[in-house]
Amino acid sequence: MTPNSILGRALANVGRPPVIIDRTAFSAKDTVEYIWNGLGLPEESLQALRISGSELGLPSSFKIADLAQASISLSALLAAQIHALRNSIPTPVVTVSRRHAVIEFKSERLHSFPGQSLPDTWGLLSGLHKSLDGYVRVHDSFPNHHNGVTALLGCSPGVDRAEFSSKIASWRSVDLEAAAFDAHVVISALRSYSEWDALPQARAVADFPILLRKIGDAPAGLPREMREANADKSLRGLRVLEFSRVIAAPLSGRTLAAHGADVLWVTSPNLPDLPVLDRDLGRGKRTVQLDLVTEEGREDLSRLLEGAHVIIQGYRPGSLASRGLSSDILAQRFSHRGIVCANLSAYGPTGPWSEKRGFDSLVQTCSGINVSEAEHYGAGEPARPMPCQALDHAAGYFLASGVQAALYKQATEGGSWEVNVSLAGVMKYLRSLGQFSGRDGFQGGNYTCTADVPPEYLETRSTGFGEMTAVRHSALIQGVEVGWDIMPKPLGSDEKKWL
Repeated sequence: MTPNSILGRALANVGRPPVIIDRTAFSAKDTVEYIWNGLGLPEESLQALRISGSELGLPSSFKIADLAQASISLSALLAAQIHALRNSIPTPVVTVSRRHAVIEFKSERLHSFPGQSLPDTWGLLSGLHKSLDGYVRVHDSFPNHHNGVTALLGCSPGVDRAEFSSKIASWRSVDLEAAAFDAHVVISALRSYSEWDALPQARAVADFPILLRKIGDAPAGLPREMREANADKSLRGLRVLEFSRVIAAPLSGRTLAAHGADVLWVTSPNLPDLPVLDRDLGRGKRTVQLDLVTEEGREDLSRLLEGAHVIIQGYRPGSLASRGLSSDILAQRFSHRGIVCANLSAYGPTGPWSEKRGFDSLVQTCSGINVSEAEHYGAGEPARPMPCQALDHAAGYFLASGVQAALYKQATEGGSWEVNVSLAGVMKYLRSLGQFSGRDGFQGGNYTCTADVPPEYLETRSTGFGEMTAVRHSALIQGVEVGWDIMPKPLGSDEKKWL
């Protein structure tokens, strides 16, 4: 890399998020280098990354293949960096197949059980609906969301899609979106890029996809349990307490588990399971359920916190903080040893929408992604979703990367650290990579079931639900085991304690 290159100039301020630059010529490797240096990580370790490939990827105008290969490679290179640190060796070589990474970006849709078909994860009312002045997208996969949107619109019991759409037709898009925000349900107005860019929230979204900050003092060093554990895997001995439900945050825990972390997935007994997602995203994890409304649930949580090194939360912003579990409070509580607090949100930690709920499909809708995808495809559609939940997947790998970057800094500098990743931040980064011209990007192949996936990218394992065939993790670290030790089981199956 020459000092005069675009990337070279971007990386001039090593240790700080780089200045805004033109990223439309970035390769996947350029993205890894850009974020790695922006996080202030050892530049020499980038020599251990061996990725290449020119496959187009999924059918889209967006550079999903670059995002997939880059985000997975970044998380794996950080695992290799920590492995090198704990074993006092050079950083081992990391490779990520481009095609395999693209396939893994659809992993929740690419697993199977003999004799079973995957049910639809979308609610009956989900999708695009015509409004008075445009369109809105509704997300009602959970019963509380379904009940919330039907109550907001004054629907009759057992409402069908036709009645629901007729209720929406009398609303202005942004008015319904605002009313949904206030009612804590999820509906987004369909916008173009220019309409999104004019919003204060768009301007509040950070240009750098992983926000990392030190939130308290603590002694330097890896957690004691990591120092005492067998180092066959990069993160063996790391204890991760994960509060999450849908794709991005669970995927971050799954990624850390692939590198050896003991991930305890905490869900609520008051929410239903999502079989299609839970089977895939539960790999590598133990699972417990806590009802934080009860005294028993709060006591169980307090006890688990005492042993945790990392807290991941993907629920509505502020929900855990309202229970006295904000990052700053946790940093004070664990100042004697340090802690890493990782937050996944829809719109980022600042701005007027920072506390709003949101999902990948809704962020695609409100930010102009769906409109631009439709314009590139040129079939006259008002909106066209990307062929996978690319924002969710990249956010999950970026969050896992942020956790490991924080762990590395904790080991070398000390302190407690906070990581923030948002779907909107990932959207902004993906958009900054540019788009293929016209329909050029739509020539890529798609993957709709395990039969479409090359066998070398699959594994078949016994689970709590029967024999499961699913996509293996696409990252390889030379001389280090990568993969999941635990297979999915019903939510709440494990004891509420650390290994």
